[in-house]
Amino acid sequence: MDDLIYLYAVCVTLAAVLVTICVWSPRRVRIKLTALAVATLFIPLAYGSLSDLLSRPKPVSLEWVRRAAEEATVLGTSMREGEAIYVWLQLAGVQEPRAYALPWHQATARQLMQARRDAERRGQRLKMARPFEKSLDRNQQKFYPEPQQKLPTKSTPSQKPLEF
Repeated sequence: MDDLIYLYAVCVTLAAVLVTICVWSPRRVRIKLTALAVATLFIPLAYGSLSDLLSRPKPVSLEWVRRAAEEATVLGTSMREGEAIYVWLQLAGVQEPRAYALPWHQATARQLMQARRDAERRGQRLKMARPFEKSLDRNQQKFYPEPQQKLPTKSTPSQKPLEF
């Protein structure tokens, strides 16, 4: 969400550059006024479209900044058969969770349901391996319950045990 203002500033700057080029070009006044009107309408439209995108799940195929992420914690899921699998992911190093849309596939949906049941039964969190990797193997394990944490090592007693 912090990037929205920067994206909007880039849109406004580009619109201003295009209007400046159009206004200073040797064209008729009517064309110059039309270009100015289009830029004036573009600026609020760009803000509205960028802010609307904030509430929509991003297709995993469009994630290029965090493409190399090895693992993510699944905070929530929703499925629409034949359309998409929606997941709410918490990525390592990212402060706020993100919504993504996975392409629909029956095997992936079954795997997600089974892993979610296992995680709930064990009282553990649900994890997703390589969330943005394009894989041709649909049966590859993508969702799994978080592995059980290793118990702390026991300290050795400082005194010698009693022998009877």
